[in-house]
Amino acid sequence: MNGEEMVAELMRIAAVTAPKAAGQDYIEVKICTAEEMSLIAKEMLVIGKEKGTQNWDRDAKGIEKAGALVLIGVLPHKGMGLNCGACGYATCAEFNKASHQGEFQGPNCMLRELDLGIALGSAVKTAQMHNVDNRIMYRAGAAAKRLGLMKSNVIMGVPLSVTGKNIYFDR
Repeated sequence: MNGEEMVAELMRIAAVTAPKAAGQDYIEVKICTAEEMSLIAKEMLVIGKEKGTQNWDRDAKGIEKAGALVLIGVLPHKGMGLNCGACGYATCAEFNKASHQGEFQGPNCMLRELDLGIALGSAVKTAQMHNVDNRIMYRAGAAAKRLGLMKSNVIMGVPLSVTGKNIYFDR
């Protein structure tokens, strides 16, 4: 087990134990194998070509160079019953009936997305505490979602690197 893999496990623990709205856990965490990392990097290149947009190749190179990759996502869920409207629907009942698919699946309750943000923050804080370079990558999560590597509606990827220069800083 390399240093990045050890820290990835600590990040998994941090994300799993992060606070959740109403004490309900819809967070999913996965530490990728080397094979899965390679698949994600390749899929990122495919998506970038399909979209014709920049930086998918740059981020794919970051995944290829990483010593580990942690995926953190929010699982399918119903509205919390608050009818707050932050999801774009007037009521949780409307939210619960809606469904759409893009790079990610939705809609998603704003409170569950906050849970995702808190889990990501806890995970990257853990990496930082161990001096492991990392970056939250939307593109890696989108590729993982497309590959069906997790059940989550929305996924973010966090690659890890231990080198003399942060490979994610001046990309």
